[in-house]
Amino acid sequence: MTDQPDIQIGPDDEAPREVLEGGRLRRDFIADVLDAVEQNDAGRVLELVDPLHPADVADLIEIVGADCRARLVSMLGDRLDADTIAELNDWVRDEVIEVMGPTDLANVVTQLDTDDAVAIIEDLEADQQEQVLSAMPAQDRAAIEEALTYPEDSAGRLMQRDLIAVPEYWTVGQLIDFLREKQDLATDFWEIFVVDPSYRPVGTIRLSWVLRSPRSVLVADLMQREQNLIPVDMDREELALRFQKYALISAAVVDGAGRLVGMITVDDVVHIISEEAQEDVLKFAGAGEGDINEPVLSTVATRSKWLVVNCGTAILGSLVIALFEASIEKLVALAILMPIVSSLGGNAGTQTMAVAVRALATGQLTAGNMARMVGREIKVALLNGLLLAVVLCVLTALYFQSVGLGLVIGVATVVNIIIAGLAGVLVPLGMNRLKIDPAVASSVFVTMTTDVMGFLGFLGLATAVGLANLQ
Repeated sequence: MTDQPDIQIGPDDEAPREVLEGGRLRRDFIADVLDAVEQNDAGRVLELVDPLHPADVADLIEIVGADCRARLVSMLGDRLDADTIAELNDWVRDEVIEVMGPTDLANVVTQLDTDDAVAIIEDLEADQQEQVLSAMPAQDRAAIEEALTYPEDSAGRLMQRDLIAVPEYWTVGQLIDFLREKQDLATDFWEIFVVDPSYRPVGTIRLSWVLRSPRSVLVADLMQREQNLIPVDMDREELALRFQKYALISAAVVDGAGRLVGMITVDDVVHIISEEAQEDVLKFAGAGEGDINEPVLSTVATRSKWLVVNCGTAILGSLVIALFEASIEKLVALAILMPIVSSLGGNAGTQTMAVAVRALATGQLTAGNMARMVGREIKVALLNGLLLAVVLCVLTALYFQSVGLGLVIGVATVVNIIIAGLAGVLVPLGMNRLKIDPAVASSVFVTMTTDVMGFLGFLGLATAVGLANLQ
C-alpha cells in the first residue's frame, strides 16, 4: 500500500486537497497568494481563498507579513466575514480592524454571537467603540453595552444571549411547536432552559429528552431540576473548572437577582482552558503573551521586566560566592562543583513549583491540604536528594581523590533539594495569598532561593569543615 500524504481539509471539506497539508496551509499556496497580492490581482486572491474554511483564511492573514497584510485584507472583500474575524488572534485582529471602517466592522460584529462580538469591541479605543456601536442595530448594541458593564474575564463577558427559555407549565408538544415555528431562535443549542414567571431558571431539558417524549408530557415532569447556575460575575478560570468538574455542555448564567441572562457553552470553555494553559506556560518563562505578531517594543517591555528581576537575583547569588572567594582560591574543585548543587536544586524546585501552580489553578491545593502537600514534597525531595547525593559523593570522591569533598557535596545536595522542594510549594502559595498570579513570579524567586542556598550550603559547609585548608 502506498503512503498517502497527510492532508486534512476543514470541517466541511470545502478546500481543494492541495491547499492543506497536515492541517496547515501549504507553502506553495501561501506563495501563490503573496504573488497575487504583489501584482494587485484581487480577482486571483479571491479565487485562491474562496474554497478555504474561515479558520484557514484567518491562518493565512496571520501568516503573511505585516507589510502585506493590509493589502491582502482589502482584497478579501466579503470573504473577510464574521467567522474569519472571530478566528484571528488579538494582535492581528487589531491590524485588520484598522483597515476596516466602523460601518463594515459593525456589519461583521452583528453577525457574531454576543460573546465573540464583545471580545472584538472591548479591545477598541473608546471613540472607535462608540462609532461601531452607533452603526449597529439597537437590540445588538444594547446587548453588547450590557456585556461591557461586567468585569473583564467574567461570565458576563463570555456568555451568549441567544438561548431557549420556556415556562414549566408547557407540554412537550407546545415546546416542539414553538421550536419549529419561532424564526429567530438560537442557531446552536443543546439544552432548553425552564424558567418561572420571574425568569429565574428552575430546570433544564436536553433536546434528546424532548425528541423521545410524548407530546402530552409536561415540561415540569421532564426537566432536570438540578442545575449548575453560573453567577454573571464569576471569573472565567473558576467557570472553566466548574465545566470540567461536572462535565457540563452548557450552563445558565444568572444575575444578582437569580434571573436568567445568558448561557455559557462548552466550546467557549475549551477556548478558555486552552488560553489559560498557554498563558501559564508563557508566564512561567516571563515571555508575555508569546504572540509572534506582537510588536517588538511591546515584547521587549514585557520580557525586560523579568530579566531585570532575574539580573538582581543572579547578583545576589554572585555575592554569596564572593563571600567564599578565599576558599575557592585554595580549592579550585569548589568552583567546578558548586554549579552542580545549584542546578540540581533549581530543577527540583521547578518540578515542585509546576505541580503546586497546577494544583492551585485546578483547586486541588487549598488551605485544608497544604500541610499534606508540603509533607509530601519534603519526602519526595529527601528521597531524590539522597539518591543524587550517593551518586555525586562517589563520583566526586573518585575523581578528586577526596572522600571529604564527596561527603560535602552529598550533604549540600540533599539540603538544597529539600529547600528546593519547600520553596517550590511555599513560594506559589505565598504569591497566591498576596493575590499575585503564582505562574508569573514564582520561577524567579524559586530559582533565586535554590541558587543562593545551593552556593551557601556547599561553600559554607566546605569552609566550615576546613576542606580547603586540608589541600
